[in-house]
Amino acid sequence: MIFARKVWALLVGIKDALVLLLLLLFFVGLYGLLTARPAPSQVREGALLLKLDGSVVEEPAKVDPLALLMSSEAPIKEHRARDVIAALNAAATDERIKVVALDLARFTGGGQVTLENVGEALDKVRKANKPVIAFAHAYSDDSLLLAAHASEIWVDPLGGAFVMGPGGMRLYYGEALARYKVTPHVFKVGTYKDFVEPYTQSQASPASKEARNALIAAIWENWQANVKAARPKADLARVTSDPVGWIKASGGDAAKASLAAGLVDKLGTYHDYKARIRGLVGEDPADDAPGSFVHTTADTLLAAHPAKTDGAAIAVVHVAGEIVDGKAGPGTAGGTRIAKLIDEANADGAKALVLRVDSPGGSVMASEEIRTALERFKAGTKETGRRPVVVSMANLAASGGYWVSTPADKIFAEPGTITGSIGIFAMIPTFERALADYGVKSDGVRSTPLSGQPDILTGLTPEVKDMLQANIENGYSRFLGLVAASRKKSAAEVEAFAEGRVWDGGTARQKGLVDQFGGIDAALADAAQRAKLGQDWHTAWYGEETDPYASLIEQWRGDDEADGPAAGLDFTGLVASQQQARFDRLLGDLGHLFEARGAQALCLDCPVPASAKPANRTESGWLARLLAVFAR
Repeated sequence: MIFARKVWALLVGIKDALVLLLLLLFFVGLYGLLTARPAPSQVREGALLLKLDGSVVEEPAKVDPLALLMSSEAPIKEHRARDVIAALNAAATDERIKVVALDLARFTGGGQVTLENVGEALDKVRKANKPVIAFAHAYSDDSLLLAAHASEIWVDPLGGAFVMGPGGMRLYYGEALARYKVTPHVFKVGTYKDFVEPYTQSQASPASKEARNALIAAIWENWQANVKAARPKADLARVTSDPVGWIKASGGDAAKASLAAGLVDKLGTYHDYKARIRGLVGEDPADDAPGSFVHTTADTLLAAHPAKTDGAAIAVVHVAGEIVDGKAGPGTAGGTRIAKLIDEANADGAKALVLRVDSPGGSVMASEEIRTALERFKAGTKETGRRPVVVSMANLAASGGYWVSTPADKIFAEPGTITGSIGIFAMIPTFERALADYGVKSDGVRSTPLSGQPDILTGLTPEVKDMLQANIENGYSRFLGLVAASRKKSAAEVEAFAEGRVWDGGTARQKGLVDQFGGIDAALADAAQRAKLGQDWHTAWYGEETDPYASLIEQWRGDDEADGPAAGLDFTGLVASQQQARFDRLLGDLGHLFEARGAQALCLDCPVPASAKPANRTESGWLARLLAVFAR
């Protein structure tokens, strides 16, 4: 009997082991299936389907799988600009790609410089005698900037193309804070450092408007020049000078008005658009959906054209988004995280480093952490010697974004880059007047003027306020000194165009804040030349490790197949879609006032893309949490 029990136990053990083994094999197979990346053999002769369902950014934010599971709808996608451009460059040379189908039905925007770079890649495709055919239900400034570089622009008959132009209103909270007796203590240097004005005033100062008008005029001129160069027959003057008369001339039909103005070429539904592509490349035999056409996705095409990996390494590190303390990001520029990436490139023996900046600035401490890491890289080791650092500015490199650029041997920017804003500030709100209205008073004893300070409930002592202002003034002097040393000017010369004022790339180049126009390719070539590498080098992108769950996340969020667009937006829909961005900016404004922060180098006039969200932080101050409670 005992022997039989042992045999039975052995059989049960073998059965359990086999079950566990089968389960293990099942999950390994499932993992492999969900995380499989496109293979080069999957490229098909036909169209490149470039479905930009989301925004185009320099550095996509990492998606939290748990948050994705808990969300009621898929988050907005972020497409890495470098990947979009690389896919288009591959399409221009790959004989299997005959057409580029540019699907902008769900496009939410991007920075102007980034989109201009994508537009240049679209031009390369057309120069290779390959048509680029774009579609959207409705176009606004960002999508029209891309579509202008297409051979044919299609729009839904119920949609249209609408040119808004840069600029707009922003909220000023000065009177509201005074009404509720919240005292925003502001410490700043710089006549044009207007980031704090919304918290202290009810309208913009003359200096702020002067700088903002000049900046918007330059950005608007660049946008128009780009669109006119791509579509010289488009009647932008009529559309922008008399939008009401323009649309009424076509009986209020925005699609027909857009066609008449040369903003679009064809009116048709999404199925009409697909039929047009199908007529060029043929029907997809593997897809029985109506209107299917033979196509290859961008990921598949990129897999078939791997980047060069031989030769010496030139490191590229992104500073994208608001600069904050800690390890935040990607998509937000956590100072500690970025400094670690630079140190990794240093330890790996990279021969040069290109810092790609797309940031409105942020924490002074975090900016300094990044800057000192760059200085360590430049200094090198006994084995490497001194190594070059080159900065490539994208859409934004202002305030803290310029602070981190000061170690550069050379700074590249674009005419539409927003930079400068050399100035810093700090804000601390106090509530002593509000509490007094409810009979809450303060009393106590101090051993020094600093005892118990700073106290947001009972107010700041004069000594603390003077010390804080002196600290900010010292930080500003340091900022001037860093820029002066970088630009080989005196502090007085730098201050003449500092004072917190923002500049467009063209003006910044005239003033010596940047050295040369050019994108990241020009910056890489310059770094290679400075490092004396010849042509024997490759680009090493730091901070872009492949996420093993990327394919699974992409499937949850929706793929790139030509399965049809989301619900279309007419003009009213476009206007309504911008309201979420306005609400997000309101939350961001409150966060800047009530969250605990050190000295800041931030730019007020730097535009926030429609898809942008307030920077995610792992911790919130107790004031922010208290506000969240009252907001429920």
